[in-house]
Amino acid sequence: MVFSLVVSGTLSAIGIKADTTDPTYEKIEKSGVLTVGTSPDYAPYEFQTTENGKSVDVGMDINIAKKIAADMHVKLKIKNMDFDSLLVALQTGKVDMVLAGMNPSPARKKSVDFSNVYYTGGQSILVNTKDAGIYKDKNSFEHKKVAAQTGSLQYNLAKNQIKDSSVTGIEKGTDLILALQTNKVDGVVMETPTAEAFASNNKGIKVIKGGFDLSSADSSTAVALPQNSPMLKKHVNTTLATIKKEKLIPVYLKEAGSHLKSNTANTSMLHYWKFFAMGVGYTVFISIIAVFLGSILGTLLALMRLSANKLSNLVATAYIEFVRGTPLMVQLMFVYFGLGLFVNLPALTAGIIAVALNSAAYVAEVIRGGINSIDKGQTEASQSLGLSKSDQMRFVILPQALKNIWPALGNEFISLIKESSIVSIIGVTDLIYQLKIVQADTYRGVAPILVAMILYFILTFSLSKLLKFYEGKFNHA
Repeated sequence: MVFSLVVSGTLSAIGIKADTTDPTYEKIEKSGVLTVGTSPDYAPYEFQTTENGKSVDVGMDINIAKKIAADMHVKLKIKNMDFDSLLVALQTGKVDMVLAGMNPSPARKKSVDFSNVYYTGGQSILVNTKDAGIYKDKNSFEHKKVAAQTGSLQYNLAKNQIKDSSVTGIEKGTDLILALQTNKVDGVVMETPTAEAFASNNKGIKVIKGGFDLSSADSSTAVALPQNSPMLKKHVNTTLATIKKEKLIPVYLKEAGSHLKSNTANTSMLHYWKFFAMGVGYTVFISIIAVFLGSILGTLLALMRLSANKLSNLVATAYIEFVRGTPLMVQLMFVYFGLGLFVNLPALTAGIIAVALNSAAYVAEVIRGGINSIDKGQTEASQSLGLSKSDQMRFVILPQALKNIWPALGNEFISLIKESSIVSIIGVTDLIYQLKIVQADTYRGVAPILVAMILYFILTFSLSKLLKFYEGKFNHA
């Protein structure tokens, strides 16, 4: 919902209008690359497995995407992100199409187009095996707690057809299973093939029939496409017709099943150490760059706010107050999706920019407080020595201020490491993103969380010790 509001507002603000041409197809043809968005936590549609030490996307939807790209004679590029971000990415041109087990519901058709249906499944409910005798279908969940993926058809079905129930939206399929197993909810509404995939790899949960009143759109799956893309839609439908004629869907599902078995053959966290190592690498990289950029911009903003120039003061104050008054997640979405309408920023670049811009506002206030804490006598003494204003700040004020604000700056840097985890929602493979991938691959909910917690603690504790070391140096200087 938040994604849609932000993007709808942005689109309205710049006055984008429908076009009768097919700019998406022309872009694909010109670049020779088809960019497909997906959320690889929805087996057997799309998930990840390890091949030759590398994480790769697999599943029925991935095979269909490969077939479409091959038939169009272009290269395939997969962009992974949260399910809730996919349609926004499609509307803002970040991806050319979406294959994510998506139902062509009337609500979605208002904002995007859909191909012909390529798979018809159904809707089921997952319950804990010990409760299998209690629940029979949706009518058994009256006055119970039910969960479904945020923004999905299943969420709306639970909301509208399970009377007097409490429905919770959760983004990731693995988090839904974790909520069920820890008794946070009594049932999870999920598409039947995915529910069966989870149940077949977890003896603690069982699939029961949903019993929902379904339209043809509610039980079908199609490719989401940008509006006004007739050429692209024609190519996709041609490939889907070929897939249907050659009966490739059962082949794709069988292949997905083999990957699922290989994923669950060894679910130890040690087996997935490369995933966590990559996540740590990206988290550290994002944090270092964001700290560097945030410190420079924060210092500049602090000096502008302390300036006698009213315009500089006003600009700096407005920036700081606005950034501190809006959530980092919204700022991240604006940078990636909003600015993406004008500049095609990669997800990693957008994530670093958003985190750095946010950090700068807080760093600015820390530095301003540090400068204000310096006794006026220091300024008067430096003036009596004939130092210019810039030299007073450079050689007298800032060195003393830095000593005073070092602990506060350290806290901001430590917080930044943890807050950088928000970039996972746009598909940046930081530690949180990798944690969710391991959860999806292994069907283990708690163990990956514990590993991520330990790794975050090691990072922040090490940084804390390093900052204290330099704090001691300052105190003895």
